[in-house]
Amino acid sequence: MSASAIEQDAMRRALELARRGPRGLNPQVGAVILSPAGEIIAEGWHRGAGTAHAEVDALSKLPGDQARGATAVVTLEPCNHTGRTGPCAVALIEAGVSRVVYGIDDRGVRSAGGADHLRSAGVSVTGGVLADRVRLLVHDWLVVQRLGRPHISVKWAQSLDGRAAAADGTSQWITGAVARADVHRRRAGADAIVAGTGTVLADDPALTARTADGTLYPHQPVPVILGVRPVPAGAAVRRHPHEALFFDGRDLPALLEDLRVRGIQRVFIEGGPTIASAFIRAGLYDQILAYIAPVLLGGARLALADLGVPTIGAARRLAVASVDTLGDDLLIVATPSEGDL
Repeated sequence: MSASAIEQDAMRRALELARRGPRGLNPQVGAVILSPAGEIIAEGWHRGAGTAHAEVDALSKLPGDQARGATAVVTLEPCNHTGRTGPCAVALIEAGVSRVVYGIDDRGVRSAGGADHLRSAGVSVTGGVLADRVRLLVHDWLVVQRLGRPHISVKWAQSLDGRAAAADGTSQWITGAVARADVHRRRAGADAIVAGTGTVLADDPALTARTADGTLYPHQPVPVILGVRPVPAGAAVRRHPHEALFFDGRDLPALLEDLRVRGIQRVFIEGGPTIASAFIRAGLYDQILAYIAPVLLGGARLALADLGVPTIGAARRLAVASVDTLGDDLLIVATPSEGDL
């Protein structure tokens, strides 16, 4: 059974409601309850981990058995597990809902299966309604479900001959203003920005995302500092809008799990050759952002350190996704070739 025009309109409203919820460990989800006559009688959305899911939030606004015979329109397949809240599929069944329309399947290992549970209880179920729009809304969350960790972009800036700094260690600025503006725009799209203590102590970066006039973007990535050396109280990163997180960096999978549990979905690695190389060597990267300036520096300060590649046959092969000109510089965006990770 396909979704009616009224149900599709309700899904558009559910998408609007979903956007009110926070990005984080759980997906943004919205729900609309329609009466048998097709009128909206309740709305709800998920307000973050530990709070009522969108369907339950909407049902809580209906007294008595007002939901009996109603249709629930939800952006994500109702969950089928008990965590900090109960299974939404069961809540809908107990409320007497006769039909459920949803956007995309729940890909969670524990939470999937709600649609089958509903069907087994005699509830009419239709999925895939406005799926592309829903998928776009929760794209980052879906990536985390697939990978089991946040999405990772590794960025560096280099000279044409592959150097990240001159012989004396100076590196500001290898690339021009247009390339640097692109970096800040991408920082603003990340949930966390990772740097090493070496970079923090040498360059004193703020690790903020700034517009061309120096003002802060509305969304700022959480600074994550890796290393064992202490960072001074007066360091610029200490004045970041978000409190910095500090890790020794010895266990990268554990670090990423910690960030995932905090609701961080996109990680931007901008920590210098040591940190960038550590993530690539561990196979923990999904996108490479290489900003290349038409300058020559020579010397030993390479943009990357040891990657664990002893011979050409072990080279880490990449697929080029795009090559863009940014002022006088180039940006090469690449992803791991199939089978490389």
